[in-house]
Amino acid sequence: MGRAHRPGRRRRIPRPVLVGGAVVVVVALLAGIAVVGSLVTNLFHTVSARPPAVDTRIVVPDESKAAKAAGQAPAESPEHDAAAWLAAQPTTYWLTPEIDPVEEVWDRVAHLAAEAREQDATVSIAVYGLPDRDCGNHSAGGLDPDAYREWTERIGDALRSAPDVRKIVILEPDSIALAPSCGSLDDRARYLRTAVENLRGVDTWIYLDAGHSAWHPADEMAGLLRSTGLLDEVRGVALNVSNYQDTANEFDYAHRLSDLLGGTHAVIDTSRNGAGPAGAQWCNPGGRLVGAASGAYGDGVVDTTLWIKPPGESDGECNGGPAAGTWWPDAAVELTRESR
Repeated sequence: MGRAHRPGRRRRIPRPVLVGGAVVVVVALLAGIAVVGSLVTNLFHTVSARPPAVDTRIVVPDESKAAKAAGQAPAESPEHDAAAWLAAQPTTYWLTPEIDPVEEVWDRVAHLAAEAREQDATVSIAVYGLPDRDCGNHSAGGLDPDAYREWTERIGDALRSAPDVRKIVILEPDSIALAPSCGSLDDRARYLRTAVENLRGVDTWIYLDAGHSAWHPADEMAGLLRSTGLLDEVRGVALNVSNYQDTANEFDYAHRLSDLLGGTHAVIDTSRNGAGPAGAQWCNPGGRLVGAASGAYGDGVVDTTLWIKPPGESDGECNGGPAAGTWWPDAAVELTRESR
């Protein structure tokens, strides 16, 4: 405690000093308000009791495509057993405008949040509706910019309506890694900035697309990520989404990116990498297996492993598969052959 001061006679302050002092006080107050506002904003956007980690329990969505397939497949068939097993695994839920349009997406997110409360778990969603989403490839589509803004606003409103639930957001897989070949990095960065502004909130950890270790060299990917201007606004990056690279290689890649980007964090998709990559094939390669479960591994850079791409969903019309995102019983049976 400081020394007490005895009250003394009030001294008359000359008018110029009083005015100048008032200006100083006002400026200081405004500066203080700005600082407090900045701190509150940053607190609102990033605070969490505990970031995602190895022991993070992820929601098991009750309305996944695996769950629906299990209910439709013949009982005691390989297709039923594979679907039922996958339906019980903690997996990221993909929000797409085709399945969860703007008038329905708030309810979907609210339902996932309710499941999280019941399961004492963390919601993990992939937001996948970017304009010119897949540059005309297997998952072509997405929304126009105005519709994308409204759609992500609805998602963000729903996320913020559940402040007691921890949320992981995988933002637009392939959006940055594909940008050089699409020739649309500036446009995509602008859309992603809109999405981050709309989605962020307390206990909401956002991860940007960063491809995987066999796609772009780490220094090249670091440059792409810097160009978005978003690295200070998100938790980190998502690696190996919908791909098959070895977990060890992705950990190494995550550390290289973190070193280049000043300590950014990562999550790694291990949903289908149990047998490693199949050479240069990425679209429905044969002989693959599910990988380590969500929450299996992590360190000071990699927050946790996650099942981001739901196993059993097709990569596209290649190697005998149906349209991208469609449930494919044969793939589900093959991926789970050593796990069920």
